[in-house]
Amino acid sequence: MISLIGLPGSGKSTVGRQLARRLQLPFVDSDQAIEARLGCPIREFFECEGEARFREIESEVIDALTQQGAGVLSTGGGAVLRPENRAHLRARGRVIYLKSHPEELIRRLRHDINRPLLQVADPMAKLRELFATRDPLYRQTAHFVVETGRPSVATLVNMIVMQLELDPAAPLNSGL
Repeated sequence: MISLIGLPGSGKSTVGRQLARRLQLPFVDSDQAIEARLGCPIREFFECEGEARFREIESEVIDALTQQGAGVLSTGGGAVLRPENRAHLRARGRVIYLKSHPEELIRRLRHDINRPLLQVADPMAKLRELFATRDPLYRQTAHFVVETGRPSVATLVNMIVMQLELDPAAPLNSGL
């Protein structure tokens, strides 16, 4: 399993889909899997049940998804908050941290109303807070860090494939 982690808006789903296509592997977005399980949008569940309950379900889904074998998994931005998620992701495949800085993300997300944690008066301050809290967790979990900056999706996919090809333990070198 190749898992992509990073802040909301860092490109995990977009890059993940293209990476899966390139490697001819199945793609799974953990947020979509969670919504399918919940039967409602994450934002709606978040508002009704709260973040703590959402994180419990997210952990169950990540545990199940990381046991499915070969594939590309895009995780939610907060997936690394729980130690068990970090352990499952790291132990069951290769983890790529798509590192995006808050200044990059605000341009992509300023009009996005589907991200519950960013529905605040000052989204930039929230992104800076998320980065400060989560960057060390992303780094702890990741096997590779890829700076998103301004490269195209195709360039990011190429960068990831090159990293995986250089790693003797990566799925690309184990017969996939």
